[in-house]
Amino acid sequence: MRGPNLNDDERIKIVTILFESIVKEKPKHGRIKELADQFQVDRKTIRNLWKKAKKQKSDGVRIDVRSLIPGKSCIVPSRCPVEEIENVELSLRSTVKKLAAAIHCKPTTVSRWIRKGEIKSHTSSIHPDLTRDNKFLRLHFVMSKIYLDRLLNCIKFKDMSNVIHIDEKWFNMTKASQRYYLVKEEEVPYRSCKSKRFIVKVMFIAAVSRPTYAENGELLFDGKIGIFPFTYEEPAKRNSKNRVAGTMVTKPIESVNKVVIKDYVINKIIPAIKTKWPQSASKNIIIQQDNAKPHISGNGADFVAAATSDGFNIQLKQQPAMSPDLNVLDLGFFRSIQSLQSSKPAKTVDELVKNVQEAYENQHANCLNDVWLSLQACMVEIMKRKGHNDYRLPHLQKAAARRAGTLPRDLIVSEDLVAECMTYLLTIAKDTDLEDIMTDLGLQM
Repeated sequence: MRGPNLNDDERIKIVTILFESIVKEKPKHGRIKELADQFQVDRKTIRNLWKKAKKQKSDGVRIDVRSLIPGKSCIVPSRCPVEEIENVELSLRSTVKKLAAAIHCKPTTVSRWIRKGEIKSHTSSIHPDLTRDNKFLRLHFVMSKIYLDRLLNCIKFKDMSNVIHIDEKWFNMTKASQRYYLVKEEEVPYRSCKSKRFIVKVMFIAAVSRPTYAENGELLFDGKIGIFPFTYEEPAKRNSKNRVAGTMVTKPIESVNKVVIKDYVINKIIPAIKTKWPQSASKNIIIQQDNAKPHISGNGADFVAAATSDGFNIQLKQQPAMSPDLNVLDLGFFRSIQSLQSSKPAKTVDELVKNVQEAYENQHANCLNDVWLSLQACMVEIMKRKGHNDYRLPHLQKAAARRAGTLPRDLIVSEDLVAECMTYLLTIAKDTDLEDIMTDLGLQM
């Protein structure tokens, strides 16, 4: 009894078998009858498929034996032409329509491949352009963050619980483009502004350390030192519908220079550290910052006086240049609090400042600890890439590991990788610092 029409997968399978059984440019004797019996179709159907595929191959075109029956019930998507897509210029692969035109197919077909996972969407970001010296300093910096755990006999990252990362970020009153989900008959919201340049924004400086936990998992210190807005208050010069003249109005500091940064570090961040720092923790603290021009050095008399009082010994150090991936704020914590802040409306600078500070305080300490673990994972990738930044941010499945009780405090580093990186560094520059690191790690010179 004749079976149903062949679907596209069956057609492809039949043609594949026929090509694999070729003897003297023809399918093996009896193979067509076997396939006809196997798929319950007439031998003429198998012969027609063979003729069609053979002609397409001889013409030098892609073999396509899909069914041409309109409205067929067994629609099976065509195979994704992986090699053909790989040969298309990236500039022609930025949208579904462009890619479809480049490989001569329909956009709906490309969309189907995307849904099936045969094609993936990727957003390419611009990375800092690193010189040879940049890569060397990045790798050297990472190597200084590992140590030999003699109890467990493995190389691990240092706890870094005495390190505080600081950085600045702009927070906007609203986004220039905002997505909303509306019901069918709901009126589309209208937003206006004279120019995108007039959207109010405020710069903040934040300081975070690594959260600490007791052995039973109890949170002892959330790691959040503080987030401070660069704002000032002045009396309103004239009346308006919102307030009368003379009312104190909060305004953002437009130019954040070295004088302003020095004032905030000495009079806001350091006092906050001394207030919130755990009593049982070491008071030898390192503040890590990037190399922005307004940042101060740790050698100024005013900074040293503030940093060494009350029993504290606070040092200010620079992270390697062009390395935002070595600061937990740039790596992910700023983005996490921005997602919370942007969900609350703000019409004034005071409301924006309140929203940002509440988002900072409400973000769970586990989120901050996760970013510190991600920092260690990034350091491992930097070691693998010999200081380069051409890597993808690794996923450690931290939430699942936390639920299972297997989330590590610090990541273990392969001894072979460490030895490989040390050998590479020593071929570039021979210095005593590297020799000291190798001795501490128990590696042979």
